[in-house]
Amino acid sequence: MLKIRRSRSADTRSAEHTVTKEELLYSSVQHIGDVRQAMRYFAECLLRVADKHDWTKIDGIDQFHKDFQQVQQHGGNFKELPWHRRHVTEERHHLTDRVPDDVNLFDVLERVADITMAGMARNGEVYTDELPADVLVKAYQNTIELLKNEIIVED
Repeated sequence: MLKIRRSRSADTRSAEHTVTKEELLYSSVQHIGDVRQAMRYFAECLLRVADKHDWTKIDGIDQFHKDFQQVQQHGGNFKELPWHRRHVTEERHHLTDRVPDDVNLFDVLERVADITMAGMARNGEVYTDELPADVLVKAYQNTIELLKNEIIVED
């Protein structure tokens, strides 16, 4: 949990009295520290996402390889085979296949990293990719809620 102290004097919209320069400075330093906490929390979240990226490729390597070989040897649509269906269902960043109700900006950033690194490593280019605006707005709002749920405001 992120513990922060109440600071009404840091903003003209919430200040309930005439704020001195010293008080404004103190509140500003406090706010900067609070944002640093949030950014460190985000960094930790990103590291957790990074550590779990494409875990179904490892956990399901037998099915992944079987389906991969089937398409290489006999053709067909890889996306219709069992491993791929599991992969896009259980991996949150496949946002053009499935958008979790609690989609967040970490899912979006994982997708950006995934398509860019895969494209550059495989053929030297990144395929055109777009996400609907409503997905991005929902991810933004859900990330705010995610952070709010981590905060304890102390008086």
